[in-house]
Amino acid sequence: MSNVQLKAYKVSRIKFNNIVNGTVQLCFSNTVSHNVRYTPDSTCEATLCIEVLDKKQPDVLNISIELKGIFQIKKNVEKEFIHVDTFKELFPIGKALITTITANAGIKPIIIENIDIEEQEIYRMEMNRKPED
Repeated sequence: MSNVQLKAYKVSRIKFNNIVNGTVQLCFSNTVSHNVRYTPDSTCEATLCIEVLDKKQPDVLNISIELKGIFQIKKNVEKEFIHVDTFKELFPIGKALITTITANAGIKPIIIENIDIEEQEIYRMEMNRKPED
């Protein structure tokens, strides 16, 4: 069961560049980033960015999106679980968006592979703040 509930999402950025001429073989590289900003009222905003580009000629074909989601968080849930669950909610939406954009652009649809976020390394840094005088 998820520790978060998606309340709303929006696509805040889409960048698509397609200047492929003729028949060329493309070799794609994907970059995915995911960040969560927490608020004191049991909600958070998660931002998912996906970039797909050709490894050899990134200027020929590339697409990037930024997707933001607002989530209600269950009480007393650790941030690592919230990070994972918000990713699991947003990634399929972002993946479908990339596929839809490329299919509607008249090119072969780009289908990004699934990512098992629980198998990825998640780094957490605690910043020690000096007490204010």
